[in-house]
Amino acid sequence: MKLSLAQVEHVARLAQLALSDQEKELFREQLSSILEYAQRLQQLDTSAIPPTATVLPLENVMRDDQVRPSLPLAGALANAPDTKDGYFRVPVVLEGEE
Repeated sequence: MKLSLAQVEHVARLAQLALSDQEKELFREQLSSILEYAQRLQQLDTSAIPPTATVLPLENVMRDDQVRPSLPLAGALANAPDTKDGYFRVPVVLEGEE
C-alpha cells in the first residue's frame, strides 16, 4: 500500500510535525513499507493459534512477605523539619485550612 504525499502530510499535521520535503518523501517510503508488511501479516492463517497476552511464561518475581519490625516512629521523624504528636507537619496547601 503506497501512501500519497497528501496522506503523509495529513499524518504529520495530526502529529503536529513540521516536515521538510525530504522528510516527507522519506516517511512516505518508510510508512508505505510498514503498511505493506502489515498487509502481508494479515494474509497469514492464524485460526489455529490461540490468542495470547504475552509469549513469555507468567512468573511471579516478587518474594513472599515476611513479618519483621518496621522503622520506629522516632527514626521516621528524626529528619523531619517539623513534627507534632507523632506526625509530619507540612505547610498549609489550601487556604483556610490547618
